[in-house]
Amino acid sequence: MKKLLLFIPLVLFFSCEQKTKTTATAVSGDEAFEKLADNYISGYLTWRPATGVALGYHQYDGKVTNLGKESLGKELGRLKDFDQQLAATDTTSLSPKEFYDYRILRSAIKLEIFNFEDMGTYDRNPMTYAGAVDVSIYIKRDFAPLQDRLKSIIAIEKNAPNVFAAAKENLKDTLAKPYVETAIEIAHGSADFLGGDLKLALKDIKNDSLMKEFNVVNKSAIAAINDYATWLQKQKLPKAGNKYAIGKASYQKMLLYNEDITLAPEKILEIGLNELKKEQAVFNAAAKTINPNKKPIDVYHDLQEEHPTAENLIPEVRKNVDAIRKFLTDKSILSMPGTVNLKVTETPQFARATSTASNDDPGPFETKATEAFYYITPVDQKWTAKQKEDWLRQFDYYTTDNITIHEAYPGHYAQFLHLNESAATRIEKMFGSYAFVEGWAHYCEKMMADAGYGHNGDTVRAAKYRLAQSGDALLRLCRLCVSIKTHCQGMNLKDATKFFMDNWYQGEKPSYQEALRGTFDPGYLFYTLGKLEILKLRTDYEKQEGANFSLRKFHDEMLSHGMPQIRLLREVMLKDKKIWTDVL
Repeated sequence: MKKLLLFIPLVLFFSCEQKTKTTATAVSGDEAFEKLADNYISGYLTWRPATGVALGYHQYDGKVTNLGKESLGKELGRLKDFDQQLAATDTTSLSPKEFYDYRILRSAIKLEIFNFEDMGTYDRNPMTYAGAVDVSIYIKRDFAPLQDRLKSIIAIEKNAPNVFAAAKENLKDTLAKPYVETAIEIAHGSADFLGGDLKLALKDIKNDSLMKEFNVVNKSAIAAINDYATWLQKQKLPKAGNKYAIGKASYQKMLLYNEDITLAPEKILEIGLNELKKEQAVFNAAAKTINPNKKPIDVYHDLQEEHPTAENLIPEVRKNVDAIRKFLTDKSILSMPGTVNLKVTETPQFARATSTASNDDPGPFETKATEAFYYITPVDQKWTAKQKEDWLRQFDYYTTDNITIHEAYPGHYAQFLHLNESAATRIEKMFGSYAFVEGWAHYCEKMMADAGYGHNGDTVRAAKYRLAQSGDALLRLCRLCVSIKTHCQGMNLKDATKFFMDNWYQGEKPSYQEALRGTFDPGYLFYTLGKLEILKLRTDYEKQEGANFSLRKFHDEMLSHGMPQIRLLREVMLKDKKIWTDVL
């Protein structure tokens, strides 16, 4: 998701881009805006049917995006048309609620255009195509009879050759090496999934003719994916370069369109480096409380020896999910909606190569397959004894609780529950802020440690929880610093890896993986940025509420307005207009 130097505008790349209108009819009033928004969303989901399925709109099952050059050009033109129409809207004619939605939608459209033009999603990112034949949702979620879902899978897989033909036509001659290497990995993983876990999930289907059709189409899709990986390996990798930084101008657009942040990247970096020093002091102090005779990093690594066995890993996580949820209600930290359907289970085989733990919620408009999954990747019984031990060390009790706080309660799953039970509009449920979503889950880690979760006053145990929480905070702070240094200041992958090693205190392999992610996900700074924005909002809200303030009141209010930019949330929650824009 990032690049350096100058970018040729996509309007030149997509020569058939549908020209935007020179004038736009002014939109006035709530009804006219709602009609415009509905028209936009209809076209948005028609072109992105996989997004519709993920949201829970199953009229899009089995449909695919046309990634051909003409289709891309038309979609970019459509986005620009709607951007012009929103620009011509008389915002003074909108009610406060519609004006709130107007700004969410305007930012979402700006961000889509940014992804086309500045991020080069379709002409500079081969990963876009490597994972495009994704049918995993059709076996993960039981929203229709399996045979019907299989028909959707067949329809999607039939399109695989078109996806990769478009990739070869659309992608520029010279691509960024980290993108190409990662795309090859994704493609291989996708092919392995289609040839392994997918076939296993469909083994009980008794319809011979349907399975015969599937096997033919599936074989063809696998061949197309493998051919794409080979093409990348032979045609693109040898001439790949290292121009992946997006540059300061595009970075500032990313901050603005994602989060309505106008602070200069240099200022955000300064804040991040200061926070990094503070967090390292917290880390060192916690380690000293645990064992003053050892180096902090050695204390941190000792912590990893306190982990579950392979057999009781998931039962332990399941037990502690309930304990964390009980803590939230006992301490009146967050209201918990009554309807809960969270399953703690093993990560599906196809996702185990890239995930240790993850949250998978249904779409906000899903009415059938409403279960959520908190996935934990178990030990592979084929591993050596050392590999098993190394894996389990990632799941020490303190770090695992911190992960559960982030992924389940009061993090992402609680966030999802509140969103579903809120009066949020369709726009508010569809378009979310990166900093709000990930910032909330990351904020919860610190908030729960501050609230005393897990130790009942035991000083050493409390320090262990703090050390684990602080270690995860250091990771996110390093992401912020590396994102800006990479995309605005020319930091290379080697130096980014060293920055993680020196400041996150982990080895070369995980540090390299984090630095690599930073080449194509500059937005991973929003974990920390969102957390800092939420902490500032809480401070200002507490001053405003005085004796009426409580964590529960603040958290419930925060989660009742969709997933907005925190800048917008400040306007809703704070009465003093003078501090609305003071986000950090």
